[in-house]
Amino acid sequence: MSVLGIITEYNPFHNGHLYHLNESKKITGADFTICVMSGNYIQRGEPAIADKWTRAEMAVKGGVDLVIELPSIYACSSAEHFAFGSVSILNRLGIVDYLCFGSESGNIADLEKTAAILSEESYEFKTAIKIYLDKGMSFPKARELALKDVAHSHAKNISTSNNILGIEYLKAIKKLDSAIKPFTIKRIANEYNCETLTGEISSATAIRKALCEYLSNQETGCLSHISNAMPDFSFNILLNKIKTHFIDIKNYETIVLSCIRMKTAEELREINEITEGLENRIKKAAESCTSYDEFIEYLKTKRYTKTRLQRIIVNILAGLTKQNFELFNNYGGPQYARILAFNDKGRFLLSKIKERSSIPVIIKPSDIYNKKNHILYQNEFVKKMFDIENRLTNIYSLLLADKFLRAGNIEFKNKPFYYINA
Repeated sequence: MSVLGIITEYNPFHNGHLYHLNESKKITGADFTICVMSGNYIQRGEPAIADKWTRAEMAVKGGVDLVIELPSIYACSSAEHFAFGSVSILNRLGIVDYLCFGSESGNIADLEKTAAILSEESYEFKTAIKIYLDKGMSFPKARELALKDVAHSHAKNISTSNNILGIEYLKAIKKLDSAIKPFTIKRIANEYNCETLTGEISSATAIRKALCEYLSNQETGCLSHISNAMPDFSFNILLNKIKTHFIDIKNYETIVLSCIRMKTAEELREINEITEGLENRIKKAAESCTSYDEFIEYLKTKRYTKTRLQRIIVNILAGLTKQNFELFNNYGGPQYARILAFNDKGRFLLSKIKERSSIPVIIKPSDIYNKKNHILYQNEFVKKMFDIENRLTNIYSLLLADKFLRAGNIEFKNKPFYYINA
């Protein structure tokens, strides 16, 4: 029995994702596929366009056997922490043999060399990073320039998004001393953040933009272009749920601004990733700005990019402190494997995971708070992490288009999607 692991967002599941999934199965020859997928918030620090159960349904109908959630505090984090959280889950399940990711490079050996240089962090490299940070540059840019200084030929590998994530996966495998074998597939067609639909292979960014245009003006022409970029099963799910389970982003800015206005600068200072007096600027911006876009523009600098600020906002909504995030990392990252969807093969995998996993498998979140379930009930780290997830999902549910779906505690009401293979 061989098991492939993939790490995804599927926001939403499109033809490029299907290509990657099928090619990953071919290149590894795996019998089973497990997907670790971002939950209701994604790595750019934004709410996912469709809830995690809808996207997990797309995944299993696309050929994934088991979908496990990446907790939002890792899903909405830097590439390093996103990768560490994802690989940690796959590694701790005890059954995953391979990890296959997409990259602009397509050369696993070259990416592994770059990952080794970044992992070693030589004195020369760290000094160069500090010089660029002191000039006010963001960490990713400072790191890219520092790598140009010490290993010029490898700098190209950290100038594109999928390469960066892939390198962080490789670093995480090494850090965890994992036996998982990595593979990569060269990304095809367009850039991940291209905003224009380009036919059958289009970016998730372009699809989301077209979806937002459709939801704004109900022009059916948008839908025909979107359908061309998505598998039929995925598009049909989208079509059935677009007016109910997809989010109305307008509600988000009110929630964000009100949440921050109710906090003191001292409370903000304790939040993960808030440093260098940023809490005072955030507090001032929230009190003077009247829209989300204005708020972000007020705070944005070379060091604090839009994406980084959006992640910090999710940390504020979650109430994630520096202390708690450090504790989670010290205890191996994600504290549980939350099941979102599975098929018949996934059900078999679950039985094997329960035998070998070093973290608890969560199918019914209510078990976490059940005194009879001693292993879960007595694990304070599981409770703390899930409490944060529940808090963020309670906010996310307020964004759903259908007001009748906006009730709280849907984490406890929604069951994993079970797909009975035809």
